[in-house]
Amino acid sequence: MGASRKLASSTLVVRNCRGLEELRACVALQKQVWKFSDADLVPLRMFVVAEKIGGQVIGAFIRNQLAGFSLSLPAMRDGKPYLHSHMLAVGDKYRNAGMGQRLKLFQRKDAMRRGYDLIEWTFDPLEIKNAYFNIERLGAIARRYIVDQYGASSSPLQGGLPTDRLIAEWWLVSDRVKRRVRGGAEKAIETKRIPVPAEIYQWKAAPDTRERAEALQKKNRKEFMRAFNSGLAVVGYKLDEKGNGAFLLGRWHELASGKNQSR
Repeated sequence: MGASRKLASSTLVVRNCRGLEELRACVALQKQVWKFSDADLVPLRMFVVAEKIGGQVIGAFIRNQLAGFSLSLPAMRDGKPYLHSHMLAVGDKYRNAGMGQRLKLFQRKDAMRRGYDLIEWTFDPLEIKNAYFNIERLGAIARRYIVDQYGASSSPLQGGLPTDRLIAEWWLVSDRVKRRVRGGAEKAIETKRIPVPAEIYQWKAAPDTRERAEALQKKNRKEFMRAFNSGLAVVGYKLDEKGNGAFLLGRWHELASGKNQSR
């Protein structure tokens, strides 16, 4: 099956993982996707704990074989409970086939069933396709930037750069999210744009151009932090035909309707 083809509903089953063998398969898939050293792997015990304390371990299965998973933990800030989605992995041969979206939609449905209205996760602002998926396809926003969240990473995907992350806020019952997950769109009220060139992957991968990648990361870090301090949020993402990305920033309260979701 080609990676670009959508998986048939009858082929893909998304459900909560059950039992130690399925949780072990999640650990193995995690290592395959990120190529972490053993020291950086989320261990089996954490998957077990997440399942026992009200988190989520959700699997995507094809012919009873694990092909993708998501891991979430219960969290609380300022007296408000929410879910922190720590990890989502899709096997290499199932990329760009809709599996990630199926996992997130199941995650949203399961969270709402349990009374949550917010899921958060971190993502690398230099990963163009993932940023587009989070902001445009799912309807998440971002208002916080963390410098070097995880410290040094053994994953080659990080390219040796600091593990800077944006925090995605997924307001599950907001009008914005309802529109986006149904395939709808809205015009972002853009007041600032932060670009990410498609060459970023080449720059990170090669030692002789890594300085260029780090310079972009530092520049964009300052731009994000300045914008967030002034009250702006990431409310859209532009992806052009050459693969270049750009974060669109505006004032979140101008887009929100119904319940006030400021924090």
